Amino acid sequence: MLLLADGCDRRLGAILQDELADVSRRFSAELLADLPCVNALVDHIERYRGKMLRPTLALVSGMAAAPGLDGVAPRGNEPLRIIATVVEMIHMATLVHDDVLDEAETRRGGDTVNQLKGNETAVMLGDYLISHAYHLCSGLNMPKVSRMIAASTNVVCEGELLQLANRGNWDLEESVYFDIIRRKTASLCATSCAAAAELQDAGPEVVGDLHAYGEKLGVAYQIVDDLLDLMGEEGMVGKPLGRDLSQGEITLPMIHFRRQASPSQQERMREVLEDEARKRSNGMAAVRGMLCDTGSIDYAHRWSETLVAEARGALAVLPDSPASQLLSDMADAVLTRQF
Repeated sequence: MLLLADGCDRRLGAILQDELADVSRRFSAELLADLPCVNALVDHIERYRGKMLRPTLALVSGMAAAPGLDGVAPRGNEPLRIIATVVEMIHMATLVHDDVLDEAETRRGGDTVNQLKGNETAVMLGDYLISHAYHLCSGLNMPKVSRMIAASTNVVCEGELLQLANRGNWDLEESVYFDIIRRKTASLCATSCAAAAELQDAGPEVVGDLHAYGEKLGVAYQIVDDLLDLMGEEGMVGKPLGRDLSQGEITLPMIHFRRQASPSQQERMREVLEDEARKRSNGMAAVRGMLCDTGSIDYAHRWSETLVAEARGALAVLPDSPASQLLSDMADAVLTRQF
């Protein structure tokens, strides 16, 4: 389970473990088909599941928006469990579709669906996940929350299309980069928090500030993810490194490098990337060195630190409770993630 800090309230930790286990069971039950070939694919993508960030954000935000008398919400909130399951389904669908777009062969140490069964099967499986997410969400009979989830999914797709439109754009502006990751990654994180608060009948201020918390956390999370793609260890990250560059996707360190590098440094970077694209050499070590020399890695780290601080600031609207403290701890933990 995601980032449970050492100081996490024990009762809250136990409740959250149980709630996430219920989300996993509900996920499998909702997707169960009468076709063995479909069930085999669903079983395969279980290995895609990581730290369950989005369902954890939903569950903890719901608890923080309406803590019990002792500061810990009781377990067994059915609508909250459904929303947590829905956002996990949508996230998993995006992973399956991303692997097709990126021509990825492995994820978390195993073959991707497109590698095993081809792009057609992977696309249909992603669609199957999304359709079941809306089927499950419709059972809430809460149109406002359902529309929040649907709107967020629209924004995620827009972010993906914006990123595809800028593949190979080495002159990508920083503002466009942030727009891409706000839509593609942060939108679903923000909606996970805000929809949970809406389910708890929290006021507009709480819903809005939890949305801001989730969005800032999500942007910081993606910046760190982009840094790991450049600087991480493949065994820890769970997927091949340098995939962004190989796909022509320009991230924050490269944008900063372009602004700061001398003409000779920029020419050297182009040579390395061309060799990398042609598989002539493993140029990641050289890329890392140049990004460090221009302070581009540090620049991206500072951005993630600023966003995490802003995310924590958005929690001031919440009453003090173990759940609100855990949200703060989760934001801090984004900066040290190794997965």
